[in-house]
Amino acid sequence: MHAAVIVFPGSNCDRDLAVAFKAVGAKVSIVWHKDTSLPEGVDIVGVPGGFSYGDYLRCGAIAANSPICREVAAHAERGGYVMGICNGFQVLTETGLLPGALLRNAGLKYICRTVPLRVATADSDYTSGYEAGAMIDIPIAHHDGNYFADGDTIAKLHGEDRVAFTYGDNPNGSQSDIAGILSSNRRVLGMMPHPERAADAGHGGTDGAALFRALAGSLVTA
Repeated sequence: MHAAVIVFPGSNCDRDLAVAFKAVGAKVSIVWHKDTSLPEGVDIVGVPGGFSYGDYLRCGAIAANSPICREVAAHAERGGYVMGICNGFQVLTETGLLPGALLRNAGLKYICRTVPLRVATADSDYTSGYEAGAMIDIPIAHHDGNYFADGDTIAKLHGEDRVAFTYGDNPNGSQSDIAGILSSNRRVLGMMPHPERAADAGHGGTDGAALFRALAGSLVTA
């Protein structure tokens, strides 16, 4: 598996994401936001968490207009895999690769803690390492993680089994407790919690490791 990790001014989880990919045997290329192409042979693009461009304007809105995002969108349109975590999820909604938007947390406060997540579907290359309905513990660290979409979009996400994760105890007001969603072809994942921060026992938990193992296994055998 060849993973590209995009870095914007203000990204702060790029190294964590690269380490999680490398732990499952992936080759990792770090790509600067002003680059105009992805490395040859990339299977998955990771858009990491952080505060791209200081989260000025709207979270992810400026980053979504960086030159590399045109290539990320083209990669997705070709059927490539893209995973956006936290700020990366915000970037993916701003590029239109995923529906909806991330609003200010309902309590208007930054939240940084480990929360229980329910695996809403195991029918994706990201979540196939879990059982549907399983509860896992994954850290969050966000101020604007309140997922919002219109009623038709929410119904479509549920009807097409595209809700990847839901909160066991909703910390931010997200509609339908949504913590992560999939694209219609199930190859683009956006999630607010940080699985890369729960992929190493030395850092307090490994519940996120199954996501990276499942993804690597799927792409190696594809």
